[in-house]
Amino acid sequence: MTKNSTSSTGSKWTGMVPVDDTALAVTDTGGPGIPVVYLNGQFATQGYWRRVIAELGAGWRHITYDERARGRRSKRSADYSFEAAVRDVDAVLAARDVDRALVVGWSYGACVGAHWAGRNPERAVGAVLVDGAFPYDWLDEAMERRIRKLFRRMGWFLPLLRPTGLAPRMTAEQQADSNIELGKLSRERELGPVLADITVPVRYVVASGTSFGSRGDEQERIRVGLDAVTARNPNVKVSAKVAGNHGAILKKDFRAVAEAVREVAGLDRRGR
Repeated sequence: MTKNSTSSTGSKWTGMVPVDDTALAVTDTGGPGIPVVYLNGQFATQGYWRRVIAELGAGWRHITYDERARGRRSKRSADYSFEAAVRDVDAVLAARDVDRALVVGWSYGACVGAHWAGRNPERAVGAVLVDGAFPYDWLDEAMERRIRKLFRRMGWFLPLLRPTGLAPRMTAEQQADSNIELGKLSRERELGPVLADITVPVRYVVASGTSFGSRGDEQERIRVGLDAVTARNPNVKVSAKVAGNHGAILKKDFRAVAEAVREVAGLDRRGR
C-alpha cells in the first residue's frame, strides 16, 4: 500500500498494509481525535472492538486491524512470533502516518501493547490493557502438553471456520506454539521488568472468572500477579475490576474499557 495519510479532516479508510512477507487488513476512521490503535486477542479479529469504539464515539481516531492470518483478509506469514506482532504495530502506524497513539490491547494484545508502550515512550500516549499482560509463571511442562493437546483436538473443525474469519489460517501446531510463547513471555522474570519500566500511563481493566482453556481458579491466580506491578510502578494502575469473564469482557464491559481510554488520554502531558 502506498502511504495514504489521513488528515484531521480525513474520511474512513480500509485497505491492506504490507509488512514483511504478508499484508494486514486495516481500518482507520480518520478524524482529528487522538489515534487509538486496538490490539486483538491472540486469534481474535478487529470486530471484537466495535462496542468499545461505538461507546467512545467519533471524537477519536480509531485504528483496527487483523493480525497475520487472522480475520477474512489478512494474509498468511512465515512468522507468527510475538516480535512480529510488535513490529506490526509500527507498520500499521507508519502506513497511516500516525506519530503518537494510545494502544488498547486485550489478552495477547495487552502483552503486545505493554511491550510497544515500554519501547516507545515518546510515541505512546499511554496504554489500556484489558485482562492480559499479567506477570505470572503459569507455563510449565504439564501446561505446555495441555495446550498442544487442546489445539490438536480443535484441529479438525477450525479449518471449517476459516472462511468466516472466526478462526485463523494457522495450523494447530502454529497456534499452540504462539500460545506457549506467550506463556514464556508472561513469566514474572520476563514481563515484570517490562511493566516496571513503563513511563507512560497504563490502565488495566481486569475481568473475573475463567478464560478459554483455564480450570478452576487458575485465571484469578494469574491476575494476582498484577499486584506487585502496581506497587512498584506508579504509572500502572487498575482502572476497573469487572464482572465479565475473559472472553466476554469486550462485549459486556465495553463501557469500562472506554472509560479507561478516556482516563489515559486525560493524563497525556504532551497532548495538552
